[in-house]
Amino acid sequence: MSTASPRHKSVAVRVGGVTVGGGAPIVVQSMTNTDTADAEATARQVAALAAAGSELVRITVDRDEAAAAVPHIKDRLRKLGVNAPIIGDFHYIGHKLLADHPACAEALDKYRINPGNVGFKDKRDKQFSAIIEMALKYNKPVRIGANWGSLDQELLTKLMDENAKSAKPRDAREVMHEAMVQSATLSAARAEAIGLPRNRIILSAKVSAVQDLIAVYMELARRCDYALHLGLTEAGMGSKGIVASSAAMGVLLQQGIGDTVRISIYRNKKKMDVSVTLGELREQV
Repeated sequence: MSTASPRHKSVAVRVGGVTVGGGAPIVVQSMTNTDTADAEATARQVAALAAAGSELVRITVDRDEAAAAVPHIKDRLRKLGVNAPIIGDFHYIGHKLLADHPACAEALDKYRINPGNVGFKDKRDKQFSAIIEMALKYNKPVRIGANWGSLDQELLTKLMDENAKSAKPRDAREVMHEAMVQSATLSAARAEAIGLPRNRIILSAKVSAVQDLIAVYMELARRCDYALHLGLTEAGMGSKGIVASSAAMGVLLQQGIGDTVRISIYRNKKKMDVSVTLGELREQV
């Protein structure tokens, strides 16, 4: 009978009242699919996910109305006795939403940013820095989530050019893997340079194919000790997404890699999150 490898050593990160990494039990998380601007509906879904076993819940913060609703969602959850930490998922204008809505910045327990769509060209570093500075101001952890579908094209082009000039060029897919790992680790290094400590950084590097995900995370774990968030992106619809996610994360968890997991699938072309109970997960890890 095979046994799991020792856990990858990672720095513990506190997200609200939940510890991610540092040897803590694997944390299950999920995401709402409501319009965050509808505070009542979003609070109800967060409560339902928490009751199903989701220890962290992510919500989309994509516009002013959504950002303005976040503190009201938090108030409703307190009244319901729900203490699951809330994560804000930002794209493109996160720096502006956090600056314009300080109550939102304060209410969220963690910020999630994607280095591939935080900004483009000369704006990218400035806007990334602005979000990190808000995390410092409000004492929040950040997940830096590189994503296969929105990979930093400048970085990828640079690595492809270097590979083409190499005496022993690698397969293009290996270069893509390297670009994913570098996108995450270089962004984390930039966040640390700005002042965000390692115990407030979680990394992810999501791809959509099982073997690619395994390869990327094994390399990511080899190179760093940041807490790691596991999950396929665009995993597929229905049972396809469930099977692909289970296969990929099962292998990584068996290797001791991963501190928190989220499974997302598509059902009738609508993104749905799958929450499993903590007992079910920990029986498998």
